[in-house]
Amino acid sequence: MNPTESNIPSQAGEATHEHFQNAADRVKQHASAAADGAKDTFDAAAGRAEVKMHEAASATAAHANRAADKATEWREHGAAFTSNVRDRASQLVGNLREWVRERPVQSVAIAISAGWLLGQVLKRHN
Repeated sequence: MNPTESNIPSQAGEATHEHFQNAADRVKQHASAAADGAKDTFDAAAGRAEVKMHEAASATAAHANRAADKATEWREHGAAFTSNVRDRASQLVGNLREWVRERPVQSVAIAISAGWLLGQVLKRHN
């Protein structure tokens, strides 16, 4: 056997091994690049999602503050209205008392008439 012939299978095996090694290195590089690209994509998406969540939280807080301000405003208007009604009722009672003092006979006549009328209305509904 020729010494060069015995090296041919060895050289072919080395070439095949080197070919597979190069292919494995290329696959490894592509997988690493794909993983880096996916990581960058996910990081960017997470960053955008975080920004959007902060924007939504800020908008929600602004709406809640406006609603609280409106509620306070309505409460103040309600308190003013209630106070106004109480003042007018008190003034009406005062005016009525003064009128009764000035016209006692008419007051008694009106009270008797109102009582009789109310009695007639209630008697008819029974």
